[in-house]
Parts: sequence; C-alpha cells; structure tokens
Amino acid sequence: MKFKALRIFEEHGKFNRKIIERSTDHLPEGDVLIQVKYSSLNYKDALSARGHKGITRQYPHTPGIDAAGIVANAKVKKFKEGDKVLVTGYDLGMNTDGGFGEYIRVPAEWIVPLPNNLSLLESMILGTAGFTAGIALFEFQRRDLFPEKGKIMVSGATGGVGSVAIAMLAKAGYNVTASTGKQDKKDFLQSLGAKEIITREDVADVIKKPLLERKWAGAIDNVGGATLNYCIKSTDFGGTVACVGLVASDKLETTVYPFLLRGVGLVGIDSADRPQALRKQIWQKLATEWKPQVLDKIYRTISLDDLSDEIEIMLAGKQTGRVIIKY
Repeated sequence: MKFKALRIFEEHGKFNRKIIERSTDHLPEGDVLIQVKYSSLNYKDALSARGHKGITRQYPHTPGIDAAGIVANAKVKKFKEGDKVLVTGYDLGMNTDGGFGEYIRVPAEWIVPLPNNLSLLESMILGTAGFTAGIALFEFQRRDLFPEKGKIMVSGATGGVGSVAIAMLAKAGYNVTASTGKQDKKDFLQSLGAKEIITREDVADVIKKPLLERKWAGAIDNVGGATLNYCIKSTDFGGTVACVGLVASDKLETTVYPFLLRGVGLVGIDSADRPQALRKQIWQKLATEWKPQVLDKIYRTISLDDLSDEIEIMLAGKQTGRVIIKY
C-alpha cells in the first residue's frame, strides 16, 4: 500500500526534508498497522527533523511522536480493523517511523484505544503535550496539591504543553498564572483560563538568593535553567514543581534549602515510557474531568505540505499552541 510521508534524509552530514511516497511494506515490523488521520508537531519532532542524533540515531527517518487513526490491519486479537486508536510516546517518531506519514506500524502494547468522549482530532490536540500536562496534574494531586492550596505557575505558557496545561488546570479548578515572553499573547492565555499573566523576566532567577518569596503552591516549568531554579525557590511549603521541558536550558543550579526548609518536591515528567495502565488512566481523565473546554482555541490544522515550514517556526521559538497535521 502506498502512502505519503515527510522523510528526513542525511546527506554528507547535512539534513533535508522531503515528502515522498512510501510503501507500507517498508514500515517496521509490528502487531498493528494504523491509518493515521491526525498527528501533531512537538519540539522533539522538530529536533528529529533537524537531525538531532540524541533523539533519532539513524536516517532516513519519519518523525512524529503522536498519531491517531484507524486500525487497518492487526495481528493480535486485542485490536480489529476499524478500531479508533491513538499512540503517543514510546519509540514512535524517534527511531520508529512516526506520525508524519499516513501509515504507521507499531507493537500492540504502544496503543491506547480512543476513549469515549474524545474524537481523533481532540486526542491529537492534546497529544503528548496533553498527556505530559496530565502526568504533571496527576503528580500534583498524588501529592495532595489541589486548587485550595494556592496558585499554580506555568512557564513557557504559549507553547504546546504550556497552553494545554493552563486549559487543563483551569478546567480542574486551579488558579493559574502564566509566564511568557510573548506579551502580545495575553488575550490568548486569558482565553485558556489564566488568571494572571507575567513576563519571562519575572520568573528568571537573577537575585541568587537560596530562597525567594513564597508565591506558588506549585509550578509546571517548560523552560529549565534559571526559570526552573526560580520555580523551586519561590514555591510554598510542601509545594510541587513539575519539570517538563528545557527550551531555554538543560542546566539547573540551585541549593538544597527549598527542599530542606520548605519541603518542596521536584518531579521530572517523562511521557514516553509510562506504563500502559497509567497511560489509560490519564487518557480517561483527559477525556472527562480534565478535558479542557477551550480545545478549539489551542490548535490550528495544517497539511503535510505545510509541515516543514512549521518545524522552522517551532525551532525559532515562535510557535503558539498546538499544530495538528490532518491527512
């Protein structure tokens, strides 16, 4: 079966992207062949498309860590032709050909049946970004961090994880403060449910004190570096900081004082290898009590032909919300 895919090629140490026609015969071995209806663009995809060997070891390659579609063929009884399913994480789009093609073939244990009350499109508006934000919210509540405890700060607020996190936290009843370097996006962030908008400079740790004024019951940090340090030092007693990204820096310089004197918890959020039972539990919450009411404000749809340009926009740090590829 023939299909189109965005393929990344390495030629003489340089990387280029082409939309080519492939055959499903050339897809990796796996239990289930899925016709992809929607995918989404994530920062990890953009890095893979640029030739980041820490994410994708061998090229040519098709990125796309998210995919939602319909089972075309299954070798296992667990799935049948016509089932609506989604795949996020694991090795999809990293070293296994991913959602930037019209078909994928994956192991059955990677697949989540599409929950009731969630369309294929909605599952990709959420995608890895929503699943990541969902794990952060799960960790908050597991640590008894509920809305009555105080404000939650989200850094890198206009990005995919940040925008979905704001909408999800607001739906769950939290008082959300959004930090962004894009001050022209205040209306967008308020429409998602942010009660307060602050600047990127407001959350940069430039004072270099071991502790800062207690402002937040918790935080979801997409930025890393000085911003993550600020989050840790300004979180209240018993609060939790979820580290979900490193768009500014992968470095962290801090002291033990926030942990010893305030009992602050720092939680790393990995979305790729979460066990299937937890994955299904969180997707069920994403389809029900945590499902944002403003999903239509978070995304825009593009075609495969537009994808290469959108990758450059994301790598330049100019992306807002979620970008969905429709087939």
